[in-house]
Amino acid sequence: MKTISGYFISVFLLIKVVSTSAQDTLNIPLSIRMGVDLANPVMSLLNKDVTGFEAFTAIDLSEKVAAVLEAGHLDFKYSQYNYNYFAKGTFFRLGIDINSMKPKSAIGKYYAGIGVRYGLTFFSQEVKNLEHVNYWNTVTTDIPLHNYSAHFIEVNPGIRSEVFKNFSMGWTIRLRMLLYTNTGNDLRPVYLPGFGNAGKTFSKGFNYYLIWNIPYKNKTVITRPPVIDEPVQ
Repeated sequence: MKTISGYFISVFLLIKVVSTSAQDTLNIPLSIRMGVDLANPVMSLLNKDVTGFEAFTAIDLSEKVAAVLEAGHLDFKYSQYNYNYFAKGTFFRLGIDINSMKPKSAIGKYYAGIGVRYGLTFFSQEVKNLEHVNYWNTVTTDIPLHNYSAHFIEVNPGIRSEVFKNFSMGWTIRLRMLLYTNTGNDLRPVYLPGFGNAGKTFSKGFNYYLIWNIPYKNKTVITRPPVIDEPVQ
């Protein structure tokens, strides 16, 4: 009887070992990131009419999703034969980034995905030496400085890669749609800080970032769940 009981126990343990394969796990570092943009300063060297800077901070909510806050400042000027236009302002963008890479490939250091942002810009604009020709003569006037705001949304495909320990580089393409500005139709802005050409509903942009990563915890991710086979009869 003891022999038969030992036999069944041995068979049961064998089936248990053979039928269940161990799951694969991976420790993914979740980080707080801070980045500064290089594209705006370079563009300022090429185009003296636009000067600005921007930066961002982000925190990983999971191995695939991060919350992002971006901020910056921009000055813009434009001149033509009958007026000089000036605008400046501060802008903010809030949203998320979603990494399309598998955790086993990304390992908390690489990103290829898409982001979504809601943008808000606070800006002022003025027009100087505005010349208007009427039936009698030429009139020169100014439109005084006044403060406004505007709202827009963005979709941001991009990539990022760690090049040194806790230091990354990456780029983002910005596809924007203007939602609202409180300037009215008569004072529609020429250029919106954080958005771009305000003469159109849609605009595009580009950023290239240097990024500092600060890991704050590890998350264990299952890369392959256990597989349980049917018991051998």
